[in-house]
Amino acid sequence: MSAPASTHESLAVVSTSQAPAAIGPYSQAIKVGDLVFCSGCIPLVPETMQIAEGGVEAQTEQALKNLKAVVEAAGSELGKVAKTTVFLKSMDDFVAVNGIYAKFFGNHAPARSAVEVARLPKDVLVEVECIASLK
Repeated sequence: MSAPASTHESLAVVSTSQAPAAIGPYSQAIKVGDLVFCSGCIPLVPETMQIAEGGVEAQTEQALKNLKAVVEAAGSELGKVAKTTVFLKSMDDFVAVNGIYAKFFGNHAPARSAVEVARLPKDVLVEVECIASLK
């Protein structure tokens, strides 16, 4: 096995206590050039690391709050989010998630993909990741 990789100097790791700590060997986000790549945010409450109580609406709201905290910790803002990917446990939740998502982003409509997946970490109902500009 080769030596473990180190983070290249062209990359900056983003970390904030305002969002849940990574639950695996990854960063909350990585900045490179004028972009920030945010890892998928699940609906854990940062202070307790417990899943937000309530249904898919409450989980979506918490996941998006966590995403906002990471985006802002990177030095960007929601209006600079270029692309999101929404992972859903069930496509039956698409309309409910869309409602929360639309309120959250307001008049800004980033490019987006939404996919149903077999399973998400900690069996949550939704996960959201994004790419944002730093300019």
